[in-house]
Amino acid sequence: MSNRRDFLRKAGVATVAGAGALAAPAIAKAQNTIRWRFQTYAGAALGEHVTKPIIDAINTAAKGELHIDLYYADQIVPTSELFRALQAGTIDAVHSDDDSMASPAEVATFGGYFPLATKQILDVPVLFKQYGLADIWREAYRKVGGVVWLAASGQDPCHFVTKKPIRSLADLHGLRLYTFPTAGRFLGQFGVVPVSIPYEDAQVAVQTGELDGMCWCGITESYTVGWADVTDHFLINNISGAWIGSFFVNEKKWAELPPHLKSLLMTAIEAGNNYRDQWYWGGEAKLRAGGDKLKLTSVPMAEWKTVEDAAKTFWKEIAQQSETAAKVVKIFEDYNAVIEKAGAPYVFG
Repeated sequence: MSNRRDFLRKAGVATVAGAGALAAPAIAKAQNTIRWRFQTYAGAALGEHVTKPIIDAINTAAKGELHIDLYYADQIVPTSELFRALQAGTIDAVHSDDDSMASPAEVATFGGYFPLATKQILDVPVLFKQYGLADIWREAYRKVGGVVWLAASGQDPCHFVTKKPIRSLADLHGLRLYTFPTAGRFLGQFGVVPVSIPYEDAQVAVQTGELDGMCWCGITESYTVGWADVTDHFLINNISGAWIGSFFVNEKKWAELPPHLKSLLMTAIEAGNNYRDQWYWGGEAKLRAGGDKLKLTSVPMAEWKTVEDAAKTFWKEIAQQSETAAKVVKIFEDYNAVIEKAGAPYVFG
């Protein structure tokens, strides 16, 4: 009997140990999942289109090896603090433009909406992949340190969405607008008063009269995030044909990521960039043609030429800031000369 009890006791210990050994791989996998905190510049409504599809694709394809928790505008830190938080490791990755996240990189001025540098959404991937901006951006962030630039994409053009109609440059004077830092600096010469507030507060600020509108996006975004519900007019003249936004990651986190997960992440980003190309491009046309919330207005092109000429002067001023800035401006000049010579459909009018 004693031998039998001893046998059963040992068998029980072996069974428990065996069960633990069989379960170990699953436990180890859960413990080894790489988790990132990712914040986008976009609020929840817009983020559903511009960022969330990419994060969802990564989380699905990574099969537990990498899981990214997505946060929308200002949920962890204000947008203007995104770069420092990313560099410090408070956030692991970011989707934003360089300008509004207060990047210290030499290229920061050109992120977001650099005045009249682009005509339409496809200009951005062409500039980065065919005209060398990708190499310049990559090197600029290598110099800063702590942050790796991954990829840039184009989005919607930048228009005025306001309570009152704009039909001349004189109508811009005194307008309190939510806009980007560089765009606000440029528009100040026409009497625009740039207002800096959290992204999610912009709609309420129009309702309370703190803002007269936005110069932040195109018509697709205005309808998507609810700004078309509190404004009345959309100026078809834009101050830039496409937003330049990028994906960034903390340098240490990127170095620790296995090559196959880096490849997966870049593939998902590229797919997301392609999705936004068609979502914005189709939306801009559809809502201008059939949208029922915003009345379209325009400034005569002869008068708007004043803005275009001012942009060229602005470019020259920025080009003097550094050798890198001069290189970027030269690329914009060369590219715009090419599309002007090519004519429609590369340029309109």
